[in-house]
Amino acid sequence: MVRGKLFETKWGRLTPEQEEGVLAICTSLSQVKQHSLLIREGILLLQPGKHEFPFSFQLPSEPLVTSFTGKYGSIQYCVRAILERPQAPDQSVKRELQVVSHIDVNTPALLTPVLKTQEKMVGCWFFTSGPVSLSAKIERKGYCNGEAIPIYAEIENCSSRLIVPKAAIFQTQTYLASGKTKTVRLMVANVRGNHIASGSTDTWNGKTLKIPPVTPSILDCCIIRVHYSLAVYIHIPGAKKLMLELPLVIGTVPYNGFGSRNSSVASQFIMDMSWLTLTLPEQPEGDPLDFAVDEIGALRKPEKPSRKSDPGEEVKSLMRKTKK
Repeated sequence: MVRGKLFETKWGRLTPEQEEGVLAICTSLSQVKQHSLLIREGILLLQPGKHEFPFSFQLPSEPLVTSFTGKYGSIQYCVRAILERPQAPDQSVKRELQVVSHIDVNTPALLTPVLKTQEKMVGCWFFTSGPVSLSAKIERKGYCNGEAIPIYAEIENCSSRLIVPKAAIFQTQTYLASGKTKTVRLMVANVRGNHIASGSTDTWNGKTLKIPPVTPSILDCCIIRVHYSLAVYIHIPGAKKLMLELPLVIGTVPYNGFGSRNSSVASQFIMDMSWLTLTLPEQPEGDPLDFAVDEIGALRKPEKPSRKSDPGEEVKSLMRKTKK
């Protein structure tokens, strides 16, 4: 429900429809006598001074896209009030309002775990130094602002080089207009692990990466889309990164799992609209990635593991199958 006030009105001429609307407002609010308002033959007369008329109207029932401001476009909503006066310039006032389209992360599609694995041979031709393998998993696809994402990963370094595992959350803004598309990719959070020497392995058994206040995912808008992904990658000196990209959906209704501490933290951000005024850096901090942006719908869906299985054991099992 949108609410506002019309003020600083002296007098004006009304159409029959406007007259009927003013009478309906004032009758429902019992303010005819309070504001010394008289309507005679289409003339609205007010005593000199300040007069306020509260009003409200219902937003459309169809889903509205979340408010958003990006580099090449924005989604904005506003309320404009216009005072038409004969023999005087019109007066108008505009106020922006923020709209949030809720995304419930408790839906089955967003509760599905995401698991990927990949192996890379370091070197080229006859000068290979050995493979580096990476498997990564997150327990579900949907998260909210303020939640910490537990990352499960298994890294094996059979090369001769010293490698460093890292993880980052990326926001991808896609703008579509006149048959053209522009894409902006921003790093919004990142974390790094310890160096892994040649012939060694490392395991992330729930290493956390906290989601900062960001705009919720915008998936259904025909001109602007906002997608998120969690990239788990390995920095290899003298070679391209070994990278896994796991799709994320940033929602507004937090996970309601039993005993979930993150759920209570995330719920604070639903009422806090501070993310609407944030401006993310145009250049990602830390180590930028040079890979193509995948649409969420094009990403491969992992097999759904047993709910009672251990995430760390699933990552190790997947790596063993890959080596075979």
